[in-house]
Amino acid sequence: MSRFRSNAPPIAKLKIAKQYMMLDNALIDHLLADLDARPVEKTIFEHPSAVHALPTPALLLDLPQLRKNQQRMVEATANAGLQLRSHAKMHKCPEVALFQLSQGSSGICCAKVSEAHVMQRAGIEDILITSPVQNLSSIKHLAILAASNTRLNVVIDDESGAHRLNELLVDRGASIGVFIDIDPGLGRTGIAADERLLSLLDVIMTDCDRLMFKGLQVYAGHCMHIADYTKRKDRYSRAMAHGQTAKQLIEDRGVAVQAVSGGGTGSFDLESGIGLLTELQAGSYAFMDIEYRDIESETSNQFDWFGIALTLLVTAISQPSQRSITVDAGFKSLASDKMVPEFLDLDGVQYHWGGDEHGIISLNNPSRSIQLGETLELVTPHCDPTVNLHDYYFVKEQDVIELWPISARGCSR
Repeated sequence: MSRFRSNAPPIAKLKIAKQYMMLDNALIDHLLADLDARPVEKTIFEHPSAVHALPTPALLLDLPQLRKNQQRMVEATANAGLQLRSHAKMHKCPEVALFQLSQGSSGICCAKVSEAHVMQRAGIEDILITSPVQNLSSIKHLAILAASNTRLNVVIDDESGAHRLNELLVDRGASIGVFIDIDPGLGRTGIAADERLLSLLDVIMTDCDRLMFKGLQVYAGHCMHIADYTKRKDRYSRAMAHGQTAKQLIEDRGVAVQAVSGGGTGSFDLESGIGLLTELQAGSYAFMDIEYRDIESETSNQFDWFGIALTLLVTAISQPSQRSITVDAGFKSLASDKMVPEFLDLDGVQYHWGGDEHGIISLNNPSRSIQLGETLELVTPHCDPTVNLHDYYFVKEQDVIELWPISARGCSR
């Protein structure tokens, strides 16, 4: 895209503080070495293992169901005229990302620079980092990644951050694609669709020769889990109007908006009626969890577009009373905002948090008996933070056939 000069007063480049230029390179090198040492390739078992023989708690990934979920989302986005940029913050696993790319995803998202580092190590190039980067060491890290990946992109919502990133990219002889992050009313990140947006655009286009303007990010995360379908649709449409306004403001300046990225699993079936996005940043569709399962679709009181591909395998380890059984998974194995796990294919029981290492099952009217030493599968309340508690996925068809490392586990910077 050709660059332009606006009639706005020139914005002076920020002077980089002395401590900014004297970042501890030894610390940066140590952090990068840690990321470079993480396993990114799967292990294929010579002999498949029975599920019940696994050490627990263990994250089970159902490969056939993952494949079905991916195919359904690829078809849905294609029918809506969108590309699918699958969000890797959910699974944090290069093998899952490579699977998605091989099955129709056009690129991936990452929430953090360190996640992108791990994905880039695995050979993935088309990456969008969906959170603004302001920490000085993280900006330096981002510039290092951009120096070896011309398809790396990041969101920006602040002029000073744009200047800082541009300076370090100059030092590295690198460039990076940028999406301006638009606040759709969530109040979390992003910039309003007003004069501040145009001022930031001017900075990117005139002052920052290493930043390549690609388009907008409009992510209305506050709408994704609204249970009532009609309410979710109405609120989401109002949220995305902020993006429509932003796009129009930029185009009125004579600048093309090549891409508009955003949305998610909870909005994938709403996008064609709005017509703003060019790519969908869906993540949870691949695995599914209770939080998404329990919202309505247009035709059902459950979100039945996608099946449960991720479960946590646990073992019944104690029976302190006739009415309860204890399993070996608590807060250190499962994460939840407000819900509790549920058992797959087992009715008449209720999971209760039993501490860091334990869960207690109330045997209300179980659909079958449970024996000590037996393994059971739990559906996760919220897949993203649960995944972040584990090192591997045990990947199964009928038996467990592979081990996929959760290589970006703990990547929070």
